[in-house]
Amino acid sequence: MAEPLDILVQGTPNPNAAKFTLNRTVAAHGTTYRDAAAAPVAWAQQILSVPGVTQVFALNNFISVTKSPETDWNALRPKIEQILKQAFA
Repeated sequence: MAEPLDILVQGTPNPNAAKFTLNRTVAAHGTTYRDAAAAPVAWAQQILSVPGVTQVFALNNFISVTKSPETDWNALRPKIEQILKQAFA
C-alpha cells in the first residue's frame, strides 16, 4: 500500500505563485499548463478550472500554481489541495 499523501505548500518570491510539494512524482519532465482544455492530465485541467488560477507548472514532485493578483490564496489553497488529494492519494 502506498504511503499517505503529504502536501507541503510554500510561498515563492512571486506573491502570485505557490509551490505544492508532494511525496509523489507528478511529472517526469517540466511541463507548463495554461489552458484547461488543452491540458493532457485531468488534475491540471481541474486546477486551471478554479477561478483565479492562470498557470500550472509541474516537475518531479512539485506543482507551482500561479494566480491572478486579485485572487486570495486562502480561497484557492483548499480547492487545489482537494484536487491534488483526489488525483494522487
